[in-house]
Amino acid sequence: MLTREDVLEKAKEEHVKFLRLQFTDTFGALKNIAVTTEDMERAMAGKITFDSSVVDGVVSNHEQDIIFRPDISSFVVFPWRPRNEAVARFICDVENPDGTPYPGCSRSILKQVLDEANQMGYEIWVGAEVEFYLLNIDDNGNPTTNTHDHAGFCDLTPVDLGENARRDMVLTMEEMGLDIGFSHHEIGPGQHGIALKLDNALSIADKLVTFKFIVRTIAQRHGLHASLMPKPLNGMPGSALYFHILLRHRKSGALDATQNLQLNQEIGHFIGGILAHTRANTAITNPLINSYKRLVPSERTPTYVAWSEESRNSVLRVVAHDRQVSRVDVRNPDPACNPYLALALILKAGLDGIRQKLPLPGPLLEDTSQILAQQNPEAPIAHLPSTLEEALRELASDPLARATLGEYIYRTFARTKGEEWERFQLFVHPWELEEYLSTY
Repeated sequence: MLTREDVLEKAKEEHVKFLRLQFTDTFGALKNIAVTTEDMERAMAGKITFDSSVVDGVVSNHEQDIIFRPDISSFVVFPWRPRNEAVARFICDVENPDGTPYPGCSRSILKQVLDEANQMGYEIWVGAEVEFYLLNIDDNGNPTTNTHDHAGFCDLTPVDLGENARRDMVLTMEEMGLDIGFSHHEIGPGQHGIALKLDNALSIADKLVTFKFIVRTIAQRHGLHASLMPKPLNGMPGSALYFHILLRHRKSGALDATQNLQLNQEIGHFIGGILAHTRANTAITNPLINSYKRLVPSERTPTYVAWSEESRNSVLRVVAHDRQVSRVDVRNPDPACNPYLALALILKAGLDGIRQKLPLPGPLLEDTSQILAQQNPEAPIAHLPSTLEEALRELASDPLARATLGEYIYRTFARTKGEEWERFQLFVHPWELEEYLSTY
């Protein structure tokens, strides 16, 4: 664990000149303000103030002073900057001037949920897989919808033209402290996937915002645009963000690696809790209008609010051997989400399921005809919302989700996304012109 003295010494050794105080706004965008190393001790002491609107993600007539509280353990020097005037960063919590968490700080929301898990005797580890596209840019540097290659699932050079960029992304991530599980070309042309190994839930959220920053930066250095948009191309696969969740009992303050939870005990309640709130949580896990262009019924898309050991159509995939659960995969989120808020809602729902002892529903079967046969008119298998508008209605009616976010973040998010939906509805889209203009 780094100390303040360690950080000051390392900054001196690495010739750090600029320090970025990074934080994530309500909508998942990584932001920062930069100070020079002359202000490093002030920054570490939480004495740098700024305007709260940058954390909210919207500029309004409401603003107040906030302070950035660096997480000392997140200090890292950017590997691609000149070494004589190097740039380093801290990931920060956002606080009120009195030291209490700012209600718009999404990182603090996740920390509160993890504190609750700890009090209940659980430790939560999370891994992640992130998919994205590499796209060509035009002469003005703007992204196009032309993919960098036409390769397919796990292809390699010379078909996979993104291999060098992906390798540089992985090397940079490892240099910045991200543990990479694997990387490969995905199914779509120009589509790639990189997996992060299991870590504690807060660290994996930190790594995910760093991941997106690195992917876009390295792609730009290769003359490409990295798109983490859920569905950037018509007729091509969408991009997902899969969470791999491991729930374990704590024993004497340490992880009890010998005790896998039985599917019909706490893990069953945990799964039941996640499923009970999945439709409401979708507004956060899939926050764009474009997100719902990915979440349409297909052989590979998770659209059923259900769990399964086999079916790709279920929101949750349970990895189990001899009824011993090793992992719960949440498959519907996409890379556009705020990982702090997404994990906070998912984990809070699961913990509430344990508290309430919610029953484990029956699993979804593999074959689609069997899925349809399972449909009980009195208790049909629910689907994910089909639009952002529907997801926002579900979020508004779920007291647990709103309480987890806090009314401040909920109202900021709901208002902004509601306005986004209204703008979308008022805009005449190219598809409408192509479909109707010559006929009507």
